[in-house]
Amino acid sequence: MADPIVHNTNSTTTTVSSSDDWGVLSRLPGNPMMWVLIWSELVVFGVSFIGFAVAHILQPDVFTQSQDTLNRTLGGINTMVLVTSGLCVALAVTAQQNGKRTVMRRWLAAAILLGCVFLAVKFIEYAEKFNQGIGLETNTFYTLYFLLTGFHAFHVVFGIIILIIVGWKDSVENLEIGATFWHMVDLIWIILFPLIYLLR
Repeated sequence: MADPIVHNTNSTTTTVSSSDDWGVLSRLPGNPMMWVLIWSELVVFGVSFIGFAVAHILQPDVFTQSQDTLNRTLGGINTMVLVTSGLCVALAVTAQQNGKRTVMRRWLAAAILLGCVFLAVKFIEYAEKFNQGIGLETNTFYTLYFLLTGFHAFHVVFGIIILIIVGWKDSVENLEIGATFWHMVDLIWIILFPLIYLLR
């Protein structure tokens, strides 16, 4: 239990628990700072999604023609890979809560491996586009495609690093922090995939 913080104001003593310093965020799993980071990232991605949707409305033909050149099979595979990875992380947290440290590390290793598979598939997809002469400057659609998916891939890399760290410093709180970030990465891709690959 966190030590109370005592404030003296006009000879009146009030006691405030440090666990309440973050208000509602203190009730969420993991460290409140991680939730601040996650909400900030969601806002950034949310604005980017809106920008993509507006650009789509302004240039429907360019976006439709460009979407037809995307490899939806690879995109679908990556969706299943990342969602399965999120499940592995959740199972790792459950295993740690039940005191099964070895099982936890196996699930965490599976999640990290699937995260690497996601990056490998995305690399194959990028290479395919570059070989076709498609890049950031091809058109508005591909500028946004590479920026959004590249920014997401960066978060996958960062998430893998976090999972490695919490697998080493494997307290329940640390695992909850890592799982929270990883689920955010899942959520963003679940929105990103249909937005970029499927919606017309």
